[in-house]
This record gives sequence, structure tokens and C-alpha cells, in this order.
Amino acid sequence: MSRKILIVGSGAREHAIAAALSRSPQYPMLYVWGSGVNPGMRDLSTATRVGSLLDGPSIAQWARGLGVDLAVIGPEAPLEAGVSDALWAVGIPVVGPKKTLARLESSKAFTRDLLMNHGIAHACPKFRRFDSMEGVAAFLAELGDLYVIKADGLMGGKGVKVAGDHLQSHQEALDWCEELIGAGGAFVIEEKLIGEEFSLISFCGGRTLCHTPPVQDHKRAFEGDTGPNTGGMGSYSDADHSLPFLSRSDLEEARTINEQVADALHRETGEYYKGMLYGGFMATASGVKVIEYNARFGDPECENLLTLVESDLVAAFDAVIDDALDARSVVFRRQASVCKYAVPEGYPDRPMKGFPFSIDRVRSEGLYLGAVDIKDGVLVGTGSRTVAVVSTGDTLAEAEAKAEHEICKIEGPLFHRKDVGTDALIARRVAHMRELRA
Repeated sequence: MSRKILIVGSGAREHAIAAALSRSPQYPMLYVWGSGVNPGMRDLSTATRVGSLLDGPSIAQWARGLGVDLAVIGPEAPLEAGVSDALWAVGIPVVGPKKTLARLESSKAFTRDLLMNHGIAHACPKFRRFDSMEGVAAFLAELGDLYVIKADGLMGGKGVKVAGDHLQSHQEALDWCEELIGAGGAFVIEEKLIGEEFSLISFCGGRTLCHTPPVQDHKRAFEGDTGPNTGGMGSYSDADHSLPFLSRSDLEEARTINEQVADALHRETGEYYKGMLYGGFMATASGVKVIEYNARFGDPECENLLTLVESDLVAAFDAVIDDALDARSVVFRRQASVCKYAVPEGYPDRPMKGFPFSIDRVRSEGLYLGAVDIKDGVLVGTGSRTVAVVSTGDTLAEAEAKAEHEICKIEGPLFHRKDVGTDALIARRVAHMRELRA
């Protein structure tokens, strides 16, 4: 009897999950609960339902009625809302942590305290959390020009402002803090880390983990790492399952920290974390530091990784549920990958909406639809990241050239970062780390 798997979410990340699941030799039947109809996911699924991603009871009722035997939650907001709890309550196992454990992403303060209280303080920058303006100016003065301000909640990847990049003075920083307080939110101020960012995502069953290759994401909207933060404009991974600027000890340290965090979550909450454990790290001159944690697959990192998966993703998710993961649970091709996102003109601040576009000429190993609708058979962009194009190759240069060639075939009022995965960009990363280590 065919497996029945529910995917919660309808963006490019979830499209990549659906595509990888559809390649399983178990031939599962896929069901999608999304905030809209993703045309790419619709073509891979048995049924799609549109509704609120935060409505746990309705999602659980629909899944139970279908006889779903496994659920995968893509975005962060349903995790914070307790959708995983609602599905477990009706007997459906979930790849995606329960609400208590999802605080790892939904609360920056929770995560920092977890690291400090469970022997992982070495991975933390200096930080303080605030729910009023008391003490803010004094802590900023202590940090000088090296500070980061993070909203203590989900902000779609846009709740972080960095000194020198987004904030040019302490007065601007104080104004941003006042804005967060005025919106009813707490925040964390941290020492600004100097180095290179990377993501390490691990399949986590609670006690057992299986690490994916590291990926580097590009948050800034424009080439040369300029412009406002976005959900992510593209990412790359390398054929050796490391990154050109990472040392072997950097990678081992990040893997160890993910393992320590999984253990700390169980000791802190009494629950086992089941899902994707996403560490956002900074390689620095003094080792690897934690920037943040996410409680799900990254987007666009997911598109890189799942394009490279050559093992059975259904079996891997079963091993998450059974806490039976090992290094062989998920196998990735020894190739490089480059993901580039096509986004609407004006993104992220004033994006075009409701525009037609075409992907008919694109031929890529990974082509994943994001903020997209379909009207009268024509694809329509709805205002956020539109299409993720992933190409692979024996080298990063080969993968990047293929990705750039294919994304340029998309027709419509869209743009992308041409520099993601290029030799020049990566050389700057390598030179920066060499300089810091020296």
C-alpha cells in the first residue's frame, strides 16, 4: 500500500521537498496544504488544499481523514503555531519539531540562553536581551561599532539589522529598537561577528543526526552583497561537501555544535527534536560561532541539498521519526550546486505583483516555483521570490555557468544576483578568511 505524505507549505522549498519525495522508490502519494496552489507541487501531488498554514486543527483533521502516515512541515510559522503538535495529537508523525522545541527559531533569546546554560557558551557572541529601552544605550556603547540587533521573533529573515550594513549610528540603532518595542516585541543585541557565514543543516531524530553538506546563502538583494536583506537570493555548495573558505576543523566544529544543541534541547524541554536542525554559523578567526538557529530546511539551501540527494528521502524521514539516523541515512552526490533565485522587479521593498512570466525554455536539474499562481494556464508572480533555479556540476564554476545560463531564459519582469557562486565572489570569501586567520 502506497505511503501517504502531507507537505505543509507551498513555496519553492516545499516544491523541492515534493520533488525529492516523488523520486523515492516507495512512490508515495503526496498531499499539500498550502497558503496557495503551487503549480509545480500540484503536478506532483494527489490533492492540494488551500488554507491557513497556522490552522493546526484543520490541517490535522484533513490529514487524518486522508489516512496520511507522515507529515513534513516546510516553513517556520506553522512550527511556531503548534501545527506539529496538532498532527502528533491525531497520531501522525511529523518531520518538524513541536512548538516548545521550535522556540529554537522563534525566540533568539531562548536559543542564546540554551547555548549558555548547556555548555555551548563558547559558540556565543556577547549578547543581552531587552524588552524595554532600559540599558540599551549603555550596551551599545560597550559594543562600539560591532553590534547586531535581532527581533526576538519570526520576521521572515528580515528582523536583523547589522551595524555598518543597515545601521550607520547608535542613534539609528536606538530608533530601530524603539520601533521594535513599539510593535510589542523584545529584541536581542549581540556582538557583531567578523567572518564568513555558512549553513549546516542536520536531519535530527533527537539523539541521532545525519549532517548535510554545508551551504552558503546570500541574504542581500543586490550583487556585491549590497542592498536590503531578503529571504535569500541564492546559495551554493561544493563537490567535496565542504566550502572553499572552511577548514576541516570548522566543519567538524559546526557538526558538533548541532549535536550538542539537539542534546541540550532534550535536557531543557524533555522532548526529542524531530526535524531539520539548521545551524546558521560564522567561521571566525577564533573558531565557529552560532549566528542563529532555524527549525526547518533553509530556503534556498533546501533547493541545493535536495537536488543533490540520491538516496530515498522517505526512508530518511522515517529514520528521523524512529531516531535511527546515521551517516548513511541520506546520501548526496559528490557534485557542486548553485541555486539562483529570480525575484520580481522592486523586490524586496516594493515588488511587482500579478505579472505573467514563462519558464518554458528553462532546462535545469532543479526548477522550483515559489510565490507563483497560475491563471488561464499562465504562470503569475505574486510578489515574493518567484523561481529558484539549481544547476549542478563537477566544479562550482561549471554549476554556476549552467545556473546562470538557465535562469536567463526566464521571461518576465524579474531579476537575479548574477554573482552567486561565481569564482570572483568565492575568491573574496577565501581571501577574507585567510586574512582573518593570519
